[in-house]
Amino acid sequence: MRISFPAKNADEHRSEMKIEPAPPVAKVAQGAPRPLWSVMIPTYNCAKYLRETLETVLAQDPGPEEMQIEVVDDCSTRDDPEAVVREIGKGRVSFYRKPANAGAIANFNTCIERSRGHLVHILHGDDYVLPGFYDRIGRLARENRDYAIFACRVFVVNAEGIIEMVNPRALGLEGGGRATAPFFFGTPVQFAGVVVRRSFYEEYGGFRLELVHCADWEMWARAWSHCGGIALPDVLASYRVFEGNDTSRLKVTGENLKDQLRCYRVLSTYMGDFPMPAALRNLSFEALAQQEQMAGLGNRQGHAAAREFYQSIAPLAYRCRVGLRRAARTAFRFALSPGKMGGAF
Repeated sequence: MRISFPAKNADEHRSEMKIEPAPPVAKVAQGAPRPLWSVMIPTYNCAKYLRETLETVLAQDPGPEEMQIEVVDDCSTRDDPEAVVREIGKGRVSFYRKPANAGAIANFNTCIERSRGHLVHILHGDDYVLPGFYDRIGRLARENRDYAIFACRVFVVNAEGIIEMVNPRALGLEGGGRATAPFFFGTPVQFAGVVVRRSFYEEYGGFRLELVHCADWEMWARAWSHCGGIALPDVLASYRVFEGNDTSRLKVTGENLKDQLRCYRVLSTYMGDFPMPAALRNLSFEALAQQEQMAGLGNRQGHAAAREFYQSIAPLAYRCRVGLRRAARTAFRFALSPGKMGGAF
Protein backbone atom coordinates (compact mmCIF):
# COMPACT_ATOMS: atom_id res chain seq x y z
CA MET A 1 0.00 0.00 0.00
CA ARG A 2 1.35 3.40 -0.98
CA ILE A 3 1.58 5.89 1.90
CA SER A 4 0.38 9.35 0.90
CA PHE A 5 1.69 12.62 2.26
CA PRO A 6 -1.01 15.05 3.46
CA ALA A 7 -1.66 17.80 0.90
CA LYS A 8 -2.31 20.33 3.66
CA ASN A 9 1.13 19.72 5.13
CA ALA A 10 2.63 20.00 1.64
CA ASP A 11 0.97 23.39 1.13
CA GLU A 12 2.46 24.60 4.40
CA HIS A 13 5.94 23.60 3.24
CA ARG A 14 5.33 25.20 -0.15
CA SER A 15 4.62 28.63 1.35
CA GLU A 16 6.80 28.53 4.45
CA MET A 17 9.90 30.18 2.96
CA LYS A 18 10.08 33.54 1.22
CA ILE A 19 11.81 33.03 -2.11
CA GLU A 20 14.27 35.79 -2.99
CA PRO A 21 15.12 36.56 -6.63
CA ALA A 22 18.17 34.85 -8.10
CA PRO A 23 21.33 37.01 -8.15
CA PRO A 24 21.27 39.32 -11.20
CA VAL A 25 23.78 38.92 -14.03
CA ALA A 26 24.77 42.05 -15.95
CA LYS A 27 25.07 42.02 -19.72
CA VAL A 28 28.50 41.99 -21.34
CA ALA A 29 29.87 45.51 -21.69
CA GLN A 30 29.08 47.10 -25.03
CA GLY A 31 31.97 46.79 -27.46
CA ALA A 32 33.63 43.90 -25.56
CA PRO A 33 34.77 40.92 -27.68
CA ARG A 34 32.03 38.26 -27.86
CA PRO A 35 33.40 34.81 -28.68
CA LEU A 36 31.05 31.89 -29.14
CA TRP A 37 32.41 30.09 -26.06
CA SER A 38 33.34 30.99 -22.51
CA VAL A 39 34.94 28.03 -20.77
CA MET A 40 35.05 29.14 -17.16
CA ILE A 41 36.96 26.89 -14.76
CA PRO A 42 36.29 27.42 -11.02
CA THR A 43 39.00 26.05 -8.73
CA TYR A 44 39.65 25.60 -5.05
CA ASN A 45 42.49 23.37 -3.84
CA CYS A 46 42.33 21.07 -6.88
CA ALA A 47 45.44 22.10 -8.83
CA LYS A 48 46.64 18.49 -9.14
CA TYR A 49 43.70 17.81 -11.45
CA LEU A 50 43.67 21.19 -13.21
CA ARG A 51 46.40 20.12 -15.62
CA GLU A 52 44.17 17.44 -17.15
CA THR A 53 41.19 19.80 -17.22
CA LEU A 54 43.11 22.43 -19.17
CA GLU A 55 44.73 19.95 -21.53
CA THR A 56 41.35 18.50 -22.57
CA VAL A 57 39.95 21.99 -23.23
CA LEU A 58 43.02 23.22 -25.11
CA ALA A 59 42.96 20.10 -27.30
CA GLN A 60 39.65 21.42 -28.68
CA ASP A 61 40.57 25.12 -28.68
CA PRO A 62 39.29 26.90 -31.82
CA GLY A 63 41.31 30.03 -30.94
CA PRO A 64 40.80 33.14 -28.79
CA GLU A 65 38.33 34.72 -31.22
CA GLU A 66 35.99 31.76 -30.74
CA MET A 67 36.70 30.71 -27.15
CA GLN A 68 37.47 32.46 -23.88
CA ILE A 69 39.24 30.17 -21.39
CA GLU A 70 39.66 31.39 -17.83
CA VAL A 71 40.44 29.81 -14.47
CA VAL A 72 38.66 31.50 -11.54
CA ASP A 73 40.26 30.59 -8.23
CA ASP A 74 38.37 30.91 -4.94
CA CYS A 75 41.54 31.66 -2.93
CA SER A 76 43.10 28.20 -2.87
CA THR A 77 45.12 27.54 0.29
CA ARG A 78 46.84 24.21 -0.40
CA ASP A 79 48.14 24.58 -3.95
CA ASP A 80 48.96 27.05 -6.72
CA PRO A 81 46.55 26.88 -9.66
CA GLU A 82 48.10 29.99 -11.22
CA ALA A 83 51.36 28.10 -11.70
CA VAL A 84 49.49 25.32 -13.52
CA VAL A 85 47.78 27.89 -15.75
CA ARG A 86 51.13 29.45 -16.64
CA GLU A 87 52.66 26.04 -17.38
CA ILE A 88 49.82 24.50 -19.40
CA GLY A 89 48.09 27.62 -20.73
CA LYS A 90 51.26 29.31 -21.97
CA GLY A 91 49.46 32.65 -22.17
CA ARG A 92 46.34 31.26 -23.83
CA VAL A 93 44.41 30.77 -20.55
CA SER A 94 43.49 33.70 -18.30
CA PHE A 95 43.70 33.46 -14.52
CA TYR A 96 41.66 35.36 -11.95
CA ARG A 97 42.04 34.99 -8.21
CA LYS A 98 39.10 36.23 -6.16
CA PRO A 99 39.93 38.76 -3.43
CA ALA A 100 38.36 36.51 -0.75
CA ASN A 101 37.03 32.98 -0.48
CA ALA A 102 33.25 33.03 -0.90
CA GLY A 103 32.35 29.39 -1.51
CA ALA A 104 31.61 27.28 -4.57
CA ILE A 105 28.20 28.73 -5.49
CA ALA A 106 29.42 32.32 -5.34
CA ASN A 107 32.39 31.28 -7.48
CA PHE A 108 30.06 29.87 -10.12
CA ASN A 109 28.39 33.27 -10.27
CA THR A 110 31.77 34.97 -10.57
CA CYS A 111 32.47 32.70 -13.54
CA ILE A 112 29.23 33.83 -15.18
CA GLU A 113 29.93 37.49 -14.46
CA ARG A 114 33.42 37.28 -16.01
CA SER A 115 32.25 35.33 -19.07
CA ARG A 116 31.92 37.09 -22.43
CA GLY A 117 30.88 34.25 -24.72
CA HIS A 118 27.42 33.45 -25.96
CA LEU A 119 27.68 29.88 -24.64
CA VAL A 120 28.98 29.43 -21.08
CA HIS A 121 30.51 26.15 -19.94
CA ILE A 122 31.38 26.09 -16.23
CA LEU A 123 33.85 23.22 -15.94
CA HIS A 124 35.07 22.36 -12.46
CA GLY A 125 38.83 22.35 -12.06
CA ASP A 126 38.87 18.61 -11.36
CA ASP A 127 36.53 17.58 -14.21
CA TYR A 128 37.36 17.35 -17.91
CA VAL A 129 35.85 17.12 -21.37
CA LEU A 130 36.17 14.32 -23.90
CA PRO A 131 37.01 14.77 -27.60
CA GLY A 132 34.25 16.47 -29.59
CA PHE A 133 32.50 18.14 -26.66
CA TYR A 134 32.62 21.74 -27.92
CA ASP A 135 32.03 20.86 -31.56
CA ARG A 136 29.01 18.67 -30.77
CA ILE A 137 27.40 21.02 -28.23
CA GLY A 138 28.15 24.06 -30.40
CA ARG A 139 26.41 22.45 -33.34
CA LEU A 140 23.46 21.55 -31.12
CA ALA A 141 23.17 25.17 -29.97
CA ARG A 142 23.26 26.48 -33.55
CA GLU A 143 20.53 24.04 -34.58
CA ASN A 144 18.32 24.92 -31.60
CA ARG A 145 18.57 28.70 -31.19
CA ASP A 146 15.35 28.94 -29.16
CA TYR A 147 16.75 26.72 -26.40
CA ALA A 148 18.86 28.03 -23.52
CA ILE A 149 20.51 24.88 -22.15
CA PHE A 150 22.31 21.92 -23.70
CA ALA A 151 23.72 18.82 -22.07
CA CYS A 152 25.42 15.50 -22.65
CA ARG A 153 25.99 12.44 -20.50
CA VAL A 154 29.15 12.12 -18.41
CA PHE A 155 31.41 9.45 -17.01
CA VAL A 156 31.74 9.47 -13.23
CA VAL A 157 35.41 8.85 -12.41
CA ASN A 158 37.27 8.44 -9.13
CA ALA A 159 40.30 10.32 -7.85
CA GLU A 160 42.58 8.22 -10.08
CA GLY A 161 40.47 8.81 -13.17
CA ILE A 162 39.02 5.29 -13.27
CA ILE A 163 35.48 5.20 -14.64
CA GLU A 164 33.02 4.15 -11.95
CA MET A 165 29.76 4.66 -13.88
CA VAL A 166 28.01 6.74 -16.52
CA ASN A 167 24.99 8.85 -15.72
CA PRO A 168 21.76 7.45 -17.22
CA ARG A 169 20.18 8.78 -20.38
CA ALA A 170 17.70 11.61 -19.81
CA LEU A 171 15.09 10.23 -22.18
CA GLY A 172 12.55 12.91 -21.29
CA LEU A 173 14.99 15.62 -22.39
CA GLU A 174 16.52 14.15 -25.54
CA GLY A 175 13.69 15.30 -27.78
CA GLY A 176 14.04 18.93 -26.70
CA GLY A 177 11.43 21.18 -25.10
CA ARG A 178 10.53 22.60 -21.72
CA ALA A 179 10.18 19.41 -19.73
CA THR A 180 9.83 19.82 -15.97
CA ALA A 181 8.97 16.33 -14.68
CA PRO A 182 12.56 14.99 -15.02
CA PHE A 183 13.64 17.62 -12.46
CA PHE A 184 10.98 16.97 -9.80
CA PHE A 185 13.15 14.83 -7.51
CA GLY A 186 16.69 15.50 -8.70
CA THR A 187 18.73 16.52 -11.71
CA PRO A 188 19.05 14.11 -14.65
CA VAL A 189 22.04 16.05 -16.06
CA GLN A 190 25.44 16.61 -14.48
CA PHE A 191 27.42 19.87 -14.17
CA ALA A 192 30.41 18.88 -16.31
CA GLY A 193 28.16 18.16 -19.28
CA VAL A 194 25.96 21.28 -19.18
CA VAL A 195 26.24 24.44 -21.30
CA VAL A 196 23.95 27.48 -20.89
CA ARG A 197 23.47 30.55 -23.06
CA ARG A 198 24.70 33.68 -21.33
CA SER A 199 21.53 35.45 -22.38
CA PHE A 200 19.58 33.10 -20.09
CA TYR A 201 21.69 34.06 -17.08
CA GLU A 202 21.21 37.74 -17.97
CA GLU A 203 17.43 37.36 -18.01
CA TYR A 204 16.87 34.85 -15.20
CA GLY A 205 19.86 35.34 -12.88
CA GLY A 206 22.71 33.27 -11.53
CA PHE A 207 22.97 30.41 -9.06
CA ARG A 208 20.98 30.79 -5.84
CA LEU A 209 23.32 31.35 -2.91
CA GLU A 210 20.82 29.92 -0.42
CA LEU A 211 21.19 26.52 -2.09
CA VAL A 212 24.40 24.63 -1.41
CA HIS A 213 23.90 21.00 -2.36
CA CYS A 214 21.16 21.64 -4.96
CA ALA A 215 22.15 24.89 -6.67
CA ASP A 216 22.98 23.21 -9.98
CA TRP A 217 19.79 21.11 -9.92
CA GLU A 218 17.68 24.25 -9.47
CA MET A 219 19.57 26.14 -12.18
CA TRP A 220 19.17 23.44 -14.82
CA ALA A 221 15.50 23.03 -13.88
CA ARG A 222 14.99 26.79 -14.16
CA ALA A 223 16.56 26.91 -17.62
CA TRP A 224 14.62 23.93 -18.96
CA SER A 225 11.37 25.20 -17.46
CA HIS A 226 11.61 28.79 -18.74
CA CYS A 227 13.45 28.48 -22.05
CA GLY A 228 13.79 24.82 -22.93
CA GLY A 229 16.79 22.68 -23.70
CA ILE A 230 17.98 19.42 -25.16
CA ALA A 231 20.16 16.59 -23.85
CA LEU A 232 22.36 14.34 -25.95
CA PRO A 233 22.73 10.60 -25.25
CA ASP A 234 26.45 10.95 -26.08
CA VAL A 235 29.04 10.75 -23.28
CA LEU A 236 31.30 13.79 -23.82
CA ALA A 237 32.65 14.77 -20.37
CA SER A 238 33.81 13.32 -17.06
CA TYR A 239 32.89 14.26 -13.51
CA ARG A 240 35.27 13.35 -10.68
CA VAL A 241 34.11 12.19 -7.23
CA PHE A 242 36.06 11.90 -3.97
CA GLU A 243 35.62 10.39 -0.55
CA GLY A 244 34.97 13.01 2.09
CA ASN A 245 33.48 15.45 -0.40
CA ASP A 246 30.88 18.12 0.34
CA THR A 247 28.02 15.63 0.13
CA SER A 248 29.50 13.52 2.94
CA ARG A 249 30.11 16.60 5.07
CA LEU A 250 26.57 17.86 4.58
CA LYS A 251 25.10 14.50 5.56
CA VAL A 252 26.68 14.71 8.99
CA THR A 253 24.65 17.84 9.76
CA GLY A 254 21.60 16.89 7.71
CA GLU A 255 22.14 20.03 5.62
CA ASN A 256 21.80 18.05 2.39
CA LEU A 257 18.21 17.19 3.35
CA LYS A 258 17.40 20.76 4.37
CA ASP A 259 18.85 22.05 1.12
CA GLN A 260 16.73 19.63 -0.87
CA LEU A 261 13.62 20.94 0.88
CA ARG A 262 14.66 24.51 0.05
CA CYS A 263 15.08 23.44 -3.57
CA TYR A 264 11.60 21.88 -3.64
CA ARG A 265 10.13 25.18 -2.45
CA VAL A 266 11.96 27.15 -5.14
CA LEU A 267 10.93 24.72 -7.90
CA SER A 268 7.29 24.95 -6.85
CA THR A 269 7.31 28.72 -7.52
CA TYR A 270 7.73 28.32 -11.29
CA MET A 271 6.68 24.72 -11.94
CA GLY A 272 2.90 24.79 -11.80
CA ASP A 273 2.73 20.99 -11.86
CA PHE A 274 5.35 20.44 -9.16
CA PRO A 275 4.05 17.55 -6.97
CA MET A 276 4.91 18.81 -3.49
CA PRO A 277 3.18 15.95 -1.59
CA ALA A 278 5.12 13.35 -3.61
CA ALA A 279 8.34 15.35 -3.23
CA LEU A 280 7.96 15.50 0.54
CA ARG A 281 7.20 11.78 0.69
CA ASN A 282 10.34 11.11 -1.33
CA LEU A 283 12.40 13.36 0.94
CA SER A 284 10.98 11.68 4.05
CA PHE A 285 12.13 8.28 2.85
CA GLU A 286 15.54 9.73 1.99
CA ALA A 287 15.79 11.01 5.56
CA LEU A 288 14.88 7.57 6.90
CA ALA A 289 17.52 5.95 4.69
CA GLN A 290 20.08 8.51 5.82
CA GLN A 291 19.27 7.69 9.46
CA GLU A 292 20.03 4.04 8.78
CA GLN A 293 23.19 4.89 6.85
CA MET A 294 24.52 7.10 9.64
CA ALA A 295 23.63 4.48 12.27
CA GLY A 296 25.50 1.84 10.26
CA LEU A 297 28.55 4.09 10.17
CA GLY A 298 28.32 4.72 13.91
CA ASN A 299 27.85 8.42 13.24
CA ARG A 300 25.62 9.60 16.08
CA GLN A 301 25.59 13.22 14.95
CA GLY A 302 24.53 12.29 11.43
CA HIS A 303 21.88 9.89 12.71
CA ALA A 304 20.43 12.49 15.08
CA ALA A 305 20.41 15.17 12.37
CA ALA A 306 18.55 12.95 9.89
CA ARG A 307 16.08 11.86 12.58
CA GLU A 308 15.39 15.45 13.61
CA PHE A 309 14.81 16.48 10.01
CA TYR A 310 12.44 13.56 9.39
CA GLN A 311 10.40 14.44 12.45
CA SER A 312 10.21 18.08 11.36
CA ILE A 313 9.05 17.36 7.83
CA ALA A 314 6.61 14.47 8.31
CA PRO A 315 3.41 14.82 10.37
CA LEU A 316 2.93 12.41 13.27
CA ALA A 317 0.18 10.40 11.58
CA TYR A 318 2.38 9.88 8.54
CA ARG A 319 5.35 8.81 10.69
CA CYS A 320 3.15 6.32 12.53
CA ARG A 321 1.90 4.74 9.29
CA VAL A 322 5.43 4.48 7.93
CA GLY A 323 6.67 3.02 11.21
CA LEU A 324 3.92 0.40 11.30
CA ARG A 325 4.57 -0.64 7.73
CA ARG A 326 8.32 -0.93 8.31
CA ALA A 327 7.71 -2.91 11.50
CA ALA A 328 5.38 -5.27 9.64
CA ARG A 329 7.99 -5.88 6.95
CA THR A 330 10.65 -6.55 9.55
CA ALA A 331 8.39 -9.01 11.37
CA PHE A 332 7.55 -10.76 8.11
CA ARG A 333 11.22 -11.17 7.18
CA PHE A 334 11.99 -12.40 10.68
CA ALA A 335 9.20 -15.00 10.48
CA LEU A 336 10.52 -16.34 7.17
CA SER A 337 14.14 -16.44 8.31
CA PRO A 338 15.45 -20.03 8.10
CA GLY A 339 17.20 -19.64 11.44
CA LYS A 340 13.92 -18.78 13.13
CA MET A 341 11.87 -21.54 11.48
CA GLY A 342 13.81 -24.46 12.85
CA GLY A 343 15.56 -25.06 9.54
CA ALA A 344 12.25 -25.66 7.76
CA PHE A 345 13.63 -23.87 4.74
